[in-house]
This record gives sequence, C-alpha cells and structure tokens, in this order.
Amino acid sequence: MTAPSVPSAPRRPGADALARVGYTSPKDNPADTSPHTFPDGGTWRTEVPSVEGPEALAVVLKESSRLDVPIHRISQGSGIWMLTDSDITEMVESCAERDIELCLFTGPRGTWDIGAATRTDSGGAGLRARGHDALAGCVEDALRASALGVKCLLVADEGVLWTLHQLRADGVLPADTTFKVSALIGPVNPASYAVYERLGADSVNIPSDLTLAHFTEIRRVSRAPMDLYVEAPDDLGGYIRMYEAAELIRRGAPLYLKFGLSKSPGIYPYGAQLRDTALAGARERVRRGRLVLDLLARHGADGGMSPLGSRLPGPLHRFPVTTTVPTATTTPAKD
Repeated sequence: MTAPSVPSAPRRPGADALARVGYTSPKDNPADTSPHTFPDGGTWRTEVPSVEGPEALAVVLKESSRLDVPIHRISQGSGIWMLTDSDITEMVESCAERDIELCLFTGPRGTWDIGAATRTDSGGAGLRARGHDALAGCVEDALRASALGVKCLLVADEGVLWTLHQLRADGVLPADTTFKVSALIGPVNPASYAVYERLGADSVNIPSDLTLAHFTEIRRVSRAPMDLYVEAPDDLGGYIRMYEAAELIRRGAPLYLKFGLSKSPGIYPYGAQLRDTALAGARERVRRGRLVLDLLARHGADGGMSPLGSRLPGPLHRFPVTTTVPTATTTPAKD
C-alpha cells in the first residue's frame, strides 16, 4: 500500500479570472481546516452507493476500469435480506479481487414495516427498527453477512448500531467489522455526530445539505470519518455539490466522497423488475465520480486520496461496553 499523495494548495474555481474584474475570492481560514485524516494519512476516499447485486457490481467495476475511477467502498441499499447467499459471496469475492470494501445494509426498517407513522406527513419513526423482531432481523442479517465475508455493515437505527457494536466488542462479530450510519438518519449537529461515534459508528453519513460551517463544527468534536453524497438522490434532496468537493474535503476530512445520482427513480428494495434502471444508474454513478475527480484535478485538489485498499477508520471514542447485558426482572408487588 503506497502513501497518499500530498495535497497541493487548491485554487478556487474561477478565482484568477474573477479577480481581474474586481471580484476577489475570500481567503481560507486555517481554523476551518480539519485536523484529522484516515490512519493511512489520506484525507478522502471514494464510495459508489446503491450497487444492489452482483450484476450491478460487475457494471460498476467494468466502468471504473474504463474511466479510471478509483473505488474504496461499494455500498448497497436494499438490504442483506434481499440477497441470496450466492449473491453475497459473489459480491464479496469480486470486491476482494479489487481490494474494495463491500458494505451491505442490515435488516428490516420502518419505511417497509406495517407501522403507519412513517407514512404520515411528519415521517415519524423513519427507518428505525420497530420492535424486538425488527432488531433481531437486523442482527440476523449482520451475522449472516459476516459469516459470508462481509466486513462493513450499514445501519439505520441507533439501537441496532449499539447492539452490533456490543456484539463486535464481545467477539460475536469480527473485531475488524465496521459500521456505517445511513444518510437517512444522518446527524445534523456536532453533539449527535459524537453520539453516533460513541455508539460504535466507524463512518457517519451526514445529510448533503449541511453547510460548510457545520462541517467545521463537527470536526471540532469528532474525527470519525464522514460519508457525504456529493450528488444526492432525489429522495435525499437531489443536491449536487461537485464544485465544492475540494472545500468539503478540507473541512470534513477524513471524508468519503459518495457518487450518488439525482433525477433517477428509487430502486429500494431492488428486484429484477428494476434491472435496466439499476444497471444504467450504476454505470452513471461511476461517470459522476469521474466528473468529481476531474474537478478536483483541475482545481489542484486531487492530492491526499487514501491508498486503494484502505478501509479502517483508526481509533475512535466509544461508550463503555459492559460484559453482560442486564435483563428485565419483575419485582413482586408488596401489600
């Protein structure tokens, strides 16, 4: 594994031309620069999301080779339970051949449950795992995927995250398993971000509409890697922040740049009826990645990428994990 290249001092888009006509760009405040990196010294990595099965993965790998798009992580959104054992094994092996981390989504979630709250205008409960059975389903998914070689699990519930972290600490899940928090429950302030880190998160997907100042605020309290859709799907707002990529890295490092896709139909939970859409979307996400990388290169900000094959986040802050979990007891009523 080679060390990341040293990032140069990036230029702001159009800065020289604007200065000629009197519109000088503001200077960067060094205090806004994140002091953190990945343990390999890199400041950013790449992720291609919504890769829903072996066929879509093959498309992503072929297109990334054609367009020379380096990939650190592949993630899936429909859920482990939507994949057969052979699907998972094929994806694990394909990613291992390219030294890419594979991240699969755990279990049942509120938006697919019978509960009505998620269908109200307030969207109550969101993606949380409703009840003991949904929690158990997420744990079952985690154990099954781990046994098949998956080392990164995507979660959308704080209780699921803490439970899986306890199982990791107890040796039920391998110690090098990592947990990624979904964009659909991403924290929006530094205190909540720090809580996710302490609950066991190894990377935390923040919403794509956070301001640059919010990035700096988070980095003052946590070094847990951020995941960010540089282009967000429409159901997450459809934001496109390609031109800000250099500044997002400067303030948010260590940061995963996620190449999402706006103006594209949702495909969760994926099935064969969505095959053409899923494969076209997989191909286009890689092309979007190439556009982001080209922008970084043109602005002199493409240095600092983690070596390919990097996946671990480094030391993070955690809540203490007890060796035994207390069980509920019933106290007899007294006369």
